[in-house]
Amino acid sequence: MMTSIEDRRAAIAQRHPVWVPKTVSAHFADLAAQYPDRPLVMTADRTWTYAETVYWARSIAKGLIALGLERGEHVAVVMANYPELTALRLGIAFAGGVTVPINTMLKRDELGYLLRQSDSALLITMDTFRQADYLGMLDELGAGWERNPAVLSPALRKVVVFGSSDRTVTKFEEVAELGRSVTDTELDRRHAQVGADDLVDIVYTSGTTGLPKGVMLTHDNVMRCSFSACLARAMEDGRRLVFALPLYHNYAHIEGFMAMSWVAGAIVPQIQFDPVATLEAIEQFAVNEPLFVPTMTLAILEHPRFGEFDLTSLTAVMSAAAPAPVTLWEEICRAFGVTEVTTAYGQTELASSAAYKRPEDPLVLLTETVGRLKPRSVAGSPELDGRVAEYKTIDPATLQFLPDGQEGEFVACGPERMRGYYNMPDETAEVFLPDGWMRTGDLGYIRPDGNLVLTGRSKELYKCGGELVAPKEIEELLTSRSDVSQAYVVGVPDVRMGEVGCAYVVPTAGATWTPDELIEFCRERLARFKVPQQVVKIGAADLPTTATGKIQKFLLADRARKTTFV
Repeated sequence: MMTSIEDRRAAIAQRHPVWVPKTVSAHFADLAAQYPDRPLVMTADRTWTYAETVYWARSIAKGLIALGLERGEHVAVVMANYPELTALRLGIAFAGGVTVPINTMLKRDELGYLLRQSDSALLITMDTFRQADYLGMLDELGAGWERNPAVLSPALRKVVVFGSSDRTVTKFEEVAELGRSVTDTELDRRHAQVGADDLVDIVYTSGTTGLPKGVMLTHDNVMRCSFSACLARAMEDGRRLVFALPLYHNYAHIEGFMAMSWVAGAIVPQIQFDPVATLEAIEQFAVNEPLFVPTMTLAILEHPRFGEFDLTSLTAVMSAAAPAPVTLWEEICRAFGVTEVTTAYGQTELASSAAYKRPEDPLVLLTETVGRLKPRSVAGSPELDGRVAEYKTIDPATLQFLPDGQEGEFVACGPERMRGYYNMPDETAEVFLPDGWMRTGDLGYIRPDGNLVLTGRSKELYKCGGELVAPKEIEELLTSRSDVSQAYVVGVPDVRMGEVGCAYVVPTAGATWTPDELIEFCRERLARFKVPQQVVKIGAADLPTTATGKIQKFLLADRARKTTFV
């Protein structure tokens, strides 16, 4: 029998009465000592306990040290939701390194850019995954990388491959074996040098320039954000989560893996999303809460085998917010047999979530707002009355703070806030304001009841299937063709994906391309979520412009929303 939401929050607070700054790795070491036999990572093949996972992570950490990883160096990781990924990220933290999680859907040039921009000293990558051939990408980026990784990036010294490749490189399974040359004492000495204010992750997010920016997050950022997420959702002891959302995203990593650790829970990570596999996992592992995005939620609800599985272990559902009628959220509650549905709002620059539609809040808030600030707690700042993050609105032109309730650009501050963008001082300066405030680029206002309402994005970004897309990156790709004069990409609502891209493209004189041809051109060069769903051929004279000739993209977006594409 589930206890009340208030009782569960009180139990979390009692469990953690004071905030002790510590690293992510020290946090899991403490959990392994306190709950050695509890399951942490559960799969159809086997389950790893807290003690087994930490032992595995420490073995990997010693191997990384043997490979020459120094404290503070960056490790780029291209890996799907395999159990090895959990141990690897903890291992990098134990060794004092910084994880650079890379989206597995990125193409060759995108991967090459991130390797160079992040100054990663090591790359740990799968050989292949789905249709992606990562070693083939490396071959095209720099011949002879096996012998000289620096051809890929000047800072890169070693490439480790996860998979069955016969290349003459270090294999992932060999890393722990290499660690036998490093003693536990040496690892403990290294680990003791790492502090809560050291970087733990550099997570790349799209920007208005089209070039991804590396968000620098400290151990403390991640710890405070995940604790307050656990508290917002009022997790019970030992909560079990299932998700196919990739762990290279902070949604799965922080709202999933890290959040449940505060109640010594477990995760059931899935390599790829499949409705039946998710339903089977809920039944097999007595899962309490699945993490979804709208496309996943709909796919499961609509699956013909939905009614065949025992879902009585479920107590809650978390699904990313998307415009939808209250009736859909009511159907989620009815079908899954839960009363607690949550969504979250935040930015990678705030580690992950900063606001929640909490489990006790009425469902109507899901259609009107993106939630309210996470609960006050020991993880929060005394200057913010115990909050880990706070929002206000400013006039985006004057940067002056606006009265409560007035629409403007959201700015945020608090201990969740990133340190900045890696090696991008100008971009960092653009978003950082005096007194610790940070521009988010999101437009909206704060209601009298404290809930946040989004009204738009000043940066023109949109989210497709939970992935942030920068239109300028797609526009620059399209205009790289000699038969394209101009291109403008806007996001439009989509029932399944949240938003999809629509590209308005002006052809050059004599151009013969078709919309399908341009879509395929993008598909060959961009990650799947960046590929526009529609391409519309348009004449330059038909583009909406201001009196000074600037393109009014909001009018293009409005036109796309009103058009039915066949």
